Amino acid sequence: MAASLAAGLVAMAARFAVEEWDRRAEVVGRAEELRAKVEGLADADAASYAAFMASRTAATRERIVAIPLEIAQISAELAELATLVVREGNPNVRGDASAGADLAAAAASIGSRLVRINANESDQRVSEAVALRTRAAAAARSAGEDDI
Repeated sequence: MAASLAAGLVAMAARFAVEEWDRRAEVVGRAEELRAKVEGLADADAASYAAFMASRTAATRERIVAIPLEIAQISAELAELATLVVREGNPNVRGDASAGADLAAAAASIGSRLVRINANESDQRVSEAVALRTRAAAAARSAGEDDI
């Protein structure tokens, strides 16, 4: 899953930051924490969709909206962490952190799309998902500015 790969790249790039960077341990720890969360969500997402296809109830619909939204939330945070690593971390691994931001933005976009497809039109989570996608895309653009 893209978000898991993004988290791995962010954590790796942050690990290579200079030891004097006061946010190094915090960023590595948070990226690893987010990776563990999103890896569990990948299986939960597949299971929730299978349950929805077997029985289209309000409860199963709720799960196929809630899980992609959580993936989008995690991915937006990862994109922002990646941007922080690009700006403050080791310039030698800036490309890896920037790639992590791109992957996180892609995962946020996918999560947002699934929320929009599966939620009812009046569901407020649709606008939240769109905002998360926008936030992640902005972070990825910012992280990639130094690549040009």
